[in-house]
Amino acid sequence: MFFETTLKVVQVLVALTMIGFILVQRGSGAQAGSGFGAGASGTVFGARGAASFLTRATAVLATVFFIVSLVMAVYTARTGIKPMEAADDLGIMSSVVEPDKALIDVPSAVKPDAPTATPDAVPAAPEKPPEAAAPAADQGKESGEQPKGSK
Repeated sequence: MFFETTLKVVQVLVALTMIGFILVQRGSGAQAGSGFGAGASGTVFGARGAASFLTRATAVLATVFFIVSLVMAVYTARTGIKPMEAADDLGIMSSVVEPDKALIDVPSAVKPDAPTATPDAVPAAPEKPPEAAAPAADQGKESGEQPKGSK
């Protein structure tokens, strides 16, 4: 149990550190000026030291992440951890008792006294739709007049 927990903690710490290192690194286009000595030589790691340090650290962390993942997979395969059954771990739901179905009073979905509609009670649709009035803009064009405000 201790071995499993240690591997999981190492895995999470390596993953978070690797994410941080990747986010701190600059892209390849951001280093165009540093190749011509654009003030990067005064840094702690030297002219190219910071970039190579972060790149190497990320590669080492990725290797450690890969190895820890393989060790965890082999350990789990050899120890034969059985999957938990649903009844083994219900947590807080293990204290819940299923109620007796005979005690539950559920109302009926169908009401026998509900009125039913007959085909005669439904109004018929009109046979001819009412005629629509012409828009106001078209009325001036028919008589040859121009609408107000246009010349």
